[in-house]
Amino acid sequence: MKIKNQYSLKNLTTFGNNVYTKEFIEISSTGEIQELIADRPLFKSRIFVLGGGSNVLFTKDFDGLIINNLIHEIKIVEEDNESCVVEAGAGVKWDDLVQFCVERNLGGIENLSAIPGTVGAAPIQNIGAYGQELKETFYELKGVDIKMGERAVFNKSECKFSYRDSVFKNELRNKFIIASVKLKLSKNPIINFSYKPVREELQRRNINRPTIKDIREIIIFIRISKLPDPKNLGNAGSFFKNPIITKDKLEELIKSYRNLKHFPVNENSVKIPAAWLIEECGWKGKRIGNVGTYEKQPLVLVNYGGASGKEILDLSIKIRNSVQSEFGVVLENEVLVL
Repeated sequence: MKIKNQYSLKNLTTFGNNVYTKEFIEISSTGEIQELIADRPLFKSRIFVLGGGSNVLFTKDFDGLIINNLIHEIKIVEEDNESCVVEAGAGVKWDDLVQFCVERNLGGIENLSAIPGTVGAAPIQNIGAYGQELKETFYELKGVDIKMGERAVFNKSECKFSYRDSVFKNELRNKFIIASVKLKLSKNPIINFSYKPVREELQRRNINRPTIKDIREIIIFIRISKLPDPKNLGNAGSFFKNPIITKDKLEELIKSYRNLKHFPVNENSVKIPAAWLIEECGWKGKRIGNVGTYEKQPLVLVNYGGASGKEILDLSIKIRNSVQSEFGVVLENEVLVL
């Protein structure tokens, strides 16, 4: 375990813009986290725990310590006739965990297939896609309190999950390092094909009684067809969250935009597609210099090569201002901007 100085993050983030961190270290166990904390008072330093780098945009060099979490292990820790608890290290690639579970017919996260990033980042973001969210199968997580250097366990309620949010993005941001995550999965999976493109692809393939393996294969197919591969085109997936608005605001918008899709959140609020708002403002497939929005999905901001973090951020601000001016709706970033 050795700290490196002036370390490039270009190959450690999916946007692929070249920035440097003042200090960089890789950790491979909970014990190494505690050892690092014992050696230096991290709570007095500027730190950032980096997983797969798929949901972060560095706009400038980082004046602090980047901790790259490489805790790799997947194991079954509890099971009965109905369910199974799987524990995965924070450094495990998220999709490797999904594959591990699907191969064992353990259901509950198959619709989250092919999401980039690591297991440790999943509860921070409360990742979700195609009708599933992490919180639905979350059991508990383990980690280390940065200030005290002590191990701690968080259950579901303590994580304060909400839409793309958790306690780790708010009160405990940069105060807690996640070491492992446990999920409780079903041995008798309930197939979730609530998402229309999934149903259409099942029909196209003449699959009447889908398995979670079928769902995983279809989700991967859909994601590949809609989203760019970061290896070929720098991006961090959806840059903005889908906004949640009041029903009164929805009624106002529908007067002018009758084709606006919306999904209920509660009795007073609905969620509307950020991609639709952005496309209506003319941003889909638009390029400005080294940056732009993906031709198939305007929610995805891309680095065509050589873009700085500031260029990407500036584009996001232009899009946000455009949507607010046209619709009176404020877009929130899903990607963390540093």
